[in-house]
Amino acid sequence: MEHSGKTAFITGAGKNIGRAIAINLASTGCNIVLNGNSDVKACEQTAETLIEMGVKASILMGNVGSSDEVKRMAKEALEEFDGIDILVNNAAIRPSKPFLEMEDDDWHKVLDIDLNSAFYTCRAFARGMIEKGWGRIINITGMNAIHGYKGRAPVSAAKHGLWGLTKSLGKEFGAQGVTTNAISPGPIDTAGDAEQREHIVSMIPRVPLGRLGQPDEIAALTGFLCSNGGAFVNGQMINCNGGAET
Repeated sequence: MEHSGKTAFITGAGKNIGRAIAINLASTGCNIVLNGNSDVKACEQTAETLIEMGVKASILMGNVGSSDEVKRMAKEALEEFDGIDILVNNAAIRPSKPFLEMEDDDWHKVLDIDLNSAFYTCRAFARGMIEKGWGRIINITGMNAIHGYKGRAPVSAAKHGLWGLTKSLGKEFGAQGVTTNAISPGPIDTAGDAEQREHIVSMIPRVPLGRLGQPDEIAALTGFLCSNGGAFVNGQMINCNGGAET
């Protein structure tokens, strides 16, 4: 299989898009390191599925918004596997709060998880990819990277930043065999709290296909970008949104 012997580190991997990406990459023979922050059970269930598929699966719980936590998890991952070949930065939070009611902590918590985490993980794993002359970095952004949304200023700011990081790393690492791309999902049919669900469903009228996207569809695009067929795609943000206005 194409990715036999390779290992992927996926943040926010226990359920929804992260879980779907893990299963997609495992289907190509890739070993998986699953990261989650609080839902251990979801990560364990995903790991069981991956092991049944015949690949190795490891769970590293921790807050990717913390530099020290990422360093700890990277050390453990690199001790267990022969490097990380694929990095998927999927972890994100999307709280809603009026801008003038935000405290410093509200702002920084979103920036830490939605943007700074990618800096920490890329710094931890890109060097090994460059040494091997092969690597794939996939950043999951979203329509927040293009649009501003009322009540979600820090999310849009973070996702804009993640898009900028993607373009910069694509230019910095590309000649060394490491591609960096971003995927911008539209409204995806994922589990979440009632407020998030209401927001996602409210966006259906903006989607020409007239439906929500599925996690498997984001995973399939991720799989392509990590494949030999996607090797010439670098420094791009690819919309996977059913044709929603961008």
